[in-house]
Amino acid sequence: MPDLVLTNGTLVDGDGTRRADLRISDGLITDIGDHLDGATVIDADGLIVAPGFVDLHADLGEPGGEEAETIQTGSRSAALGGYTAVVAMPATEPPADSLAVINQIHDLARDALCEIVPSGTVTVGRHGEMLSPMAELVRAGVRMFTDAISGVQNDRLMRTALEYASGLTHLADGLDVVVAQPGAVESLAAGGVMHEGEWSSRLGMPGQPAEAEELMVMRDIALARLTGGRVHFQHVTTAGSVDMIRAAKAAGLAVTAEATPHHLCLDHSACSSFDPVFKVMPPLRTITDTAAVRAGLLDGTIDAIATDHSPRTRQDKERPFLDAPPGVIGLETAFAVANTELGADIETLVQLLSTNPARIAGIGDRHGGVIAVGRPANLAIIDLDHEWTITAAAMASRSANTPFEGRTVRGKVRHTIWNGDHVVNMGEATR
Repeated sequence: MPDLVLTNGTLVDGDGTRRADLRISDGLITDIGDHLDGATVIDADGLIVAPGFVDLHADLGEPGGEEAETIQTGSRSAALGGYTAVVAMPATEPPADSLAVINQIHDLARDALCEIVPSGTVTVGRHGEMLSPMAELVRAGVRMFTDAISGVQNDRLMRTALEYASGLTHLADGLDVVVAQPGAVESLAAGGVMHEGEWSSRLGMPGQPAEAEELMVMRDIALARLTGGRVHFQHVTTAGSVDMIRAAKAAGLAVTAEATPHHLCLDHSACSSFDPVFKVMPPLRTITDTAAVRAGLLDGTIDAIATDHSPRTRQDKERPFLDAPPGVIGLETAFAVANTELGADIETLVQLLSTNPARIAGIGDRHGGVIAVGRPANLAIIDLDHEWTITAAAMASRSANTPFEGRTVRGKVRHTIWNGDHVVNMGEATR
């Protein structure tokens, strides 16, 4: 690839904010300074140059769910949203509980537009009965394990998983091996299609109480204390969960957390339309809960914004609310929604979307770090002030289940550079 030079941009990363040019050669940042020139120049005047975003939580369809998404279409959506790495959830068919499936995902990702980082299941088949071969998967590069939406329900098995994972650091180049939990006690959550509260009563729909999530968070904080293992809480949604995670961090426990763009700005009243696009798991909560999630993101209690990108076919989402599968897409809209709704400065957004998730995923050596000479050129170039209207028809995903259809947002990714490859140019994917 010819040298690529970004000029006049404002660089934002863990080292702060400064104005500088940078040169990219052979996939690396090779020079940072003033008045640089090169064969290909991108004028970033008025734009933010940030480390590429990292998503901790996305379903990418393959293998087994290609009718809703493929790794190719999902990675194109990710690149258009400024992502240079996506942690793929293991809820595939077959599940990612073996080296064969992990290798298959790597093979499918050869032509992707960002790095696809497979996660592994905690238990074989996600059945919650027997641990997956975690050591073998860690040797293959897996750093995060989760049973996805089902979570690990058995207390003793979750304890064993944390103890086992904490003993695998030597196989992970000294990095922590993380057990990620979506957080819901199945016996309380079963049958609930939305948040249990005022609106479920009004609409006559079965609800899922906040306590279903909070009991799971409480249990896993206790198990983190007992085992010393690292727990990552996926898509936190309730004020009680945020408070418990805040206290656990204050006590020095090895816990991290993520929240989604839809849970920081949408509440359960959206379900009054009976539109299945607002059916998600965990469900949209109360206004008090969304305020607590925003506060947790702003004060560092919640470490990362993760999309929980869950593509669904049009036929699935056209079913009645009670019968439709949960899930929304979010890779192309996450930054803009967060920039519009959270009230955070760009430095905080970079921490939440890039620096922190890269660290949690164990890929900080190549994503999310400072913009410095010698680092891989994984970058997002952003127009903070550009206003645009979200429309599913304009997205690269195979699915159209966005809860933000027709919403005007602020902030647009203009360019994405992955390992020096200019995969998004002026808001258009280059391949």
